[in-house]
Amino acid sequence: MTGLTDTQQLNPTNDSGASHQSVRVVLDVMGGDNAPQVVLAGARQVLQSSNADDTSINLILVGEAEAIAPLKEEFPQRVEAVPSTEVIEMNEHPAHAVRQKKDSSIVVGCNLIKEGKGDAFFSAGSTGGAMTAATLIIGRVRGVKRPAIATVIPAPKGLVVMLDAGANTDVEAEYILQFAAMGEIYAHEVLGVEKPRVGLLNVGEEGTKGSMLAQEAYTLLKENIKGFTGNAEGSDIFAGNFDVIATDGFTGNIVLKTMEGLVGGLFSEIKSIFYSSTKNKLAAAVIKKDLSALKDQLSAELIGGAPLLGLQAPVIIGHGSSSATAIANGIRASATATRQQIPQLIAAAITT
Repeated sequence: MTGLTDTQQLNPTNDSGASHQSVRVVLDVMGGDNAPQVVLAGARQVLQSSNADDTSINLILVGEAEAIAPLKEEFPQRVEAVPSTEVIEMNEHPAHAVRQKKDSSIVVGCNLIKEGKGDAFFSAGSTGGAMTAATLIIGRVRGVKRPAIATVIPAPKGLVVMLDAGANTDVEAEYILQFAAMGEIYAHEVLGVEKPRVGLLNVGEEGTKGSMLAQEAYTLLKENIKGFTGNAEGSDIFAGNFDVIATDGFTGNIVLKTMEGLVGGLFSEIKSIFYSSTKNKLAAAVIKKDLSALKDQLSAELIGGAPLLGLQAPVIIGHGSSSATAIANGIRASATATRQQIPQLIAAAITT
């Protein structure tokens, strides 16, 4: 396994016509804190868009019959409605729920992918439920030891793919090697990074730093990943020194939640400072536009969701609190992963 090869250096912005390829995205309408209303609003954003990439997206809505019927009637040529009667809740045990709730929107949606009736699956519902159903029903790419959640971090100096972000808390060095290879492909094909710089999250730059697992993973990445440039420390994530950062799911999830809390708390504190006095309010008015631009740049809404890499079809998992805009962008991310043939490229890289 060598990561990207010369024959895989495809340009996601080329004019081959692949970007406008028709894609069937299976949408879990019942997934999310504000489902089904917000999910349907996000779907409508895509369906109403005149962008060429959006007009070639067709949706298969899975959920409560009464909820999905209006959008089917409004866009009869581009929407298919598949009723389901159950929902996997956030607090349910994933494996148990998937086994017991055969008619849940997540299980029905994954079965549609398995049966070839859809190309990609998007859900902002139970992360554990979606991961379990997708792994058991859609199945892993041959050779992939563990699928990984690849979160795209909107850092100030460019997007950073970090994986695993929570799917695998106990890992082996070979798993991290595969995470790095899959992240390299996603960064290149979906995010358009010409030559992704891949790093291993660690406590220091030297290859001898960190745990035995980290040292073993360092050796494997150095020998097998074309774009590997060394260890990445936590401070490197926002500094723009790496495009892909590989780690175990336990560490990755803690890093992700810490960053989310820091960014949210920072902007909340800035807002409090600006409203604390008349002088500060005047200062805020002067830089309001710049602050808004920075906040938008750091917003996860632009990404839409985290891909679960290593499966036989694209699966994107959205945040439970996703807005309509985030849902729309998650649908777009699902279509892009399909058009760029991410599962096929991962299969080629893993078996090389």
